Amino acid sequence: MQDNGSTNQTSAAAAVAPGRLLTVLGAAFGVAVLVGNTIGLGILRTPGEVAAQVPSVTGFMLVWIAGAVYALLGALTISELAAMRPRSGGLYPFVHHALGPYPGFVSGWTDWIATCGSAAAGAIVIAEYLGPLIPALANHQWVVAMSVIVAFTLLQSGGVRVGDAAQQFTSLLKGLALIALAIVALVMSRGIELPAKATVAAITQYPSAAAIAVAGIVVALQSAIFTYDGWTGPVYFGEEVRDPGRNLPRSMIGGLLIVLAIYLLLNAAFLSVVPITEMAGDKFVAATVATRLFGPSGDTGLRVLMIVSLLAAVNACMMMASRVPYAMSRDQLLPASFCTVSKGGTPLPALLVSSLFMLVFIASNSFNTVLALLSFCFVANYALTFFSLFVLRWREPDTARPFRVPGYPGYLV
Repeated sequence: MQDNGSTNQTSAAAAVAPGRLLTVLGAAFGVAVLVGNTIGLGILRTPGEVAAQVPSVTGFMLVWIAGAVYALLGALTISELAAMRPRSGGLYPFVHHALGPYPGFVSGWTDWIATCGSAAAGAIVIAEYLGPLIPALANHQWVVAMSVIVAFTLLQSGGVRVGDAAQQFTSLLKGLALIALAIVALVMSRGIELPAKATVAAITQYPSAAAIAVAGIVVALQSAIFTYDGWTGPVYFGEEVRDPGRNLPRSMIGGLLIVLAIYLLLNAAFLSVVPITEMAGDKFVAATVATRLFGPSGDTGLRVLMIVSLLAAVNACMMMASRVPYAMSRDQLLPASFCTVSKGGTPLPALLVSSLFMLVFIASNSFNTVLALLSFCFVANYALTFFSLFVLRWREPDTARPFRVPGYPGYLV
């Protein structure tokens, strides 16, 4: 039997072997990539949509909690699959293993294109918000957006540790900035006469449940659930995470709880400045809040906040996107060259082709159309993955499962 010292040496050697993904990521990275990939412009825009459908402070806040519960149920399901068979590549490895090459191929392709499109969209929005801050760049949005993609490509080509450091830094900066915005809003709202009075009135009004239409709640939940989307981020790096059976579930569940806390704090802060009746239908609640608190200078601060937020999202999406073709190549569904990994642990050819897709989306301005066409596939990918859990529970009942979904039929048997 091999002693612990030999085992540790073998594990260390595997972690630094050239041409392979490196097992060097921890739970902190998982949380950072989830926060970076999940929290974007949605939380700064979506509250107005939710308030329009649920004009009650209590109902409004419950919708955000319900959205988190929905995401948490999905995270629990995928955590079992990720801990059972940790593979880098997102949802694709689970679908491929459980359902076969064809469903896996469809899942991988749609996920890859969608993730590339999301990164391209983030880069374009960064360029749009950077223009007013630096007038010389105002008429060169596509160049700026492409430069963002190229810059992150160069950064990530330095290795997975560089990408890890960038993700943890940008996600931490994003989280602190959003929390600071919420705290400032809560403190400064006490000195704003009209919104403060209106907010007290809004908070003390509790319409009966019958007054809130079921259809409105459903639409509000759709908006909130969309804002939580991105919680699958850690599973794209399954085999690169140390002790995946423990760290992947911790990253996904802990990360979602952090996102929920930030969302609730931000929404409470928004309500302290803008009463819910005025928030309803506002397409950019955060901008309204910033203007009331800081006047014209609030726009500048908000633009900086959004750029910081999107930098974390773009870095996360680019790291995630490169792992999908790598995994598909390993299963011989894409050219073998995509399976090549640099000494730093980056699947470099996969990263480069993913970046090329992003640049094409930006240049052609076609990513919105592509993402709209793939919207059905997003839901289908989740459905295929959830179905994979049942298939593998039936087909591989004796396979070790470091994490099990609570409440699964027969769980206590």
